[in-house]
Amino acid sequence: MRLPHIAPTADPDLASQLSAAVNNKTKPLGSLGALERLASRLGLIQRTVAPTIEQPAILVFAGDHGVVAEGVSAYPQDVTWQMVENFLAHGAAINVFARQNGIDLHVVDAGVNHDFGVRAGLVDRKVARGTRNFAREPAMTPGQCAAALEHGAALAVDLSGNVVGFGEMGIGNTTAAAALMHKLTGLPVADCVGAGTGLSPDGVLHKQRVIEAAVRHHAGVDDPLAVLAAFGGFEIAMMAGAMLKAAALRKVLLIDGFIVTSALLAAARIAPAIVDYCVFAHCSDESGHRRMLDALGAEPLLHLNLRLGEGTGAALALPLLHAAANFLNEMATFESASVSEKSA
Repeated sequence: MRLPHIAPTADPDLASQLSAAVNNKTKPLGSLGALERLASRLGLIQRTVAPTIEQPAILVFAGDHGVVAEGVSAYPQDVTWQMVENFLAHGAAINVFARQNGIDLHVVDAGVNHDFGVRAGLVDRKVARGTRNFAREPAMTPGQCAAALEHGAALAVDLSGNVVGFGEMGIGNTTAAAALMHKLTGLPVADCVGAGTGLSPDGVLHKQRVIEAAVRHHAGVDDPLAVLAAFGGFEIAMMAGAMLKAAALRKVLLIDGFIVTSALLAAARIAPAIVDYCVFAHCSDESGHRRMLDALGAEPLLHLNLRLGEGTGAALALPLLHAAANFLNEMATFESASVSEKSA
């Protein structure tokens, strides 16, 4: 895959204009806190002092993982396709929150071990019926990883809006995300592994040992793309491809929880400027997410103790993007308020 060029958003003149616009609103300096920083970030991404939120969408990528054979999940692999069916029936949490907030929801079969057939509402980009067991061999071939990245990039191009949120579903994908986190940050595996869908402390320790053994098995893998192929999932690689292309198109990337952030981490190791385009929705309750956010220099908008995935945190954070854009565009300035008072 030819990786897209991502330009940094840094623009000192525009940043100064945005700061002046924010500070000139009828409020004490800094009193809107994180919304002020968010408004400036939106403006830098969109290269304007009047940013907008248009046709926001969330892509939910689903894929299965061969490493589930190592007993790293509290749930069987069939739950992946069953949850995809729930998405298609509009019954999952992400469906509820997307409807609530006017978000276009797209469910993508990146590599589920199930045949759905042609289904309304399902985007079929299946690379294979799940990855291989990375405890024994690379999860993906280089060709499969490249195909996943390309499919993700094409999906980003097809979206007409300027905000893209990301979600995922895949039994075993916290194991893949923790392995990626370890390889791409250098943090100890113990600091990257959590309970996922509800493992006991013994189960978490077993997951840690599986990852540590797998890392030894793939000891020579260090290049970010090779790390993604060795330890990632089809849904993770497809998200990374979509993120890279969406940033190249100067769309706002709304980043969800632990697994979505692992995809961004891989994308950021490939193209560091991508982080300029990211809004981090929340800090997940999954152990390791806070450390992953720290590695990216990210400050999340929300702390709700979420650990569901699906893009739920991204959907819940979207109203804050609207609020940031709206106060910048609609709130009175001291000058306009003064003129209004005189005319009254």
